Amino acid sequence: MLKNPIRLLLVVAALVILSILILQPISVFYFKGNIDVLFPKGIVALKERNLLFILQGIMFIVVIPVYILTFIFSWKYRASNKNAVYDPDFVDNHVAEYFWWGIPCVITLVMAVITWQYTHELDPYKALKSENKALTIQVIALDWKWLFIYPEERIATVNFIQFPKERPIHFEITADAPMNSFWIPRLGGQIYAMAKMKTQLNLMASEIGDFKGSSANISGEGFSGMTFIARASSEEDYEKWLKTAQGSTKQLDLVEYNKIALPSQKNPVVLYQLKDEDLFNKIMNKYMHPQGK
Repeated sequence: MLKNPIRLLLVVAALVILSILILQPISVFYFKGNIDVLFPKGIVALKERNLLFILQGIMFIVVIPVYILTFIFSWKYRASNKNAVYDPDFVDNHVAEYFWWGIPCVITLVMAVITWQYTHELDPYKALKSENKALTIQVIALDWKWLFIYPEERIATVNFIQFPKERPIHFEITADAPMNSFWIPRLGGQIYAMAKMKTQLNLMASEIGDFKGSSANISGEGFSGMTFIARASSEEDYEKWLKTAQGSTKQLDLVEYNKIALPSQKNPVVLYQLKDEDLFNKIMNKYMHPQGK
């Protein structure tokens, strides 16, 4: 039936594109357990996901008609169609040019404005509005583990954090190892962790649950195992966990930290009493004022 190879190619291409358009939303919901960024559990991640969907929907205004018209024109003006009108001057049609240049320009402008608005609204350094007091957690990226310090609560943890839902979390982030990237996909976008620098990130969970955190920047041999659990809980459960951590027999000071900072892989969760409130700043400042100088 389809003896012409070009015709066959066009039909196959059309079927592939239609399959993508139809199967994309189905696949998103089918694999929702493995696509954290599309199923957020925090207000920041939700707005980031919405921006992604809005921009994709706007782009479809151009993409879908282009594909449809490509196949229509290819079919109508095929070599075997003797009834097609040959009009070599159509390329200079001003009305057509207004459409194929004007519409993409307007769409690009709309996307730029929307992206600009969301970018400023979702500034990672910008504090989140809430009636609840923000919880400060200091983050240190190590080889190949995460150390978390709660300076006000005087505790520290390895590869685990817990916080109440609907309470803003202010992360202060640095590294005492190669550059890394701190990321909790269901709560918000990643931000880099760099030695002798402090970056910031503000997130807030809207639901109770355990969310996977990870390193989003390849940093060596143990990179794949550099993960942690971010647990959003009720205020009551958080207070219970906090008392457990404050009663830990392990104590974290600079001497103990130097042991933790040694390269190691697949580290278990450990809770500490924090004995040095200024530990985070000391870790940063050691690069500013190296010992012996």
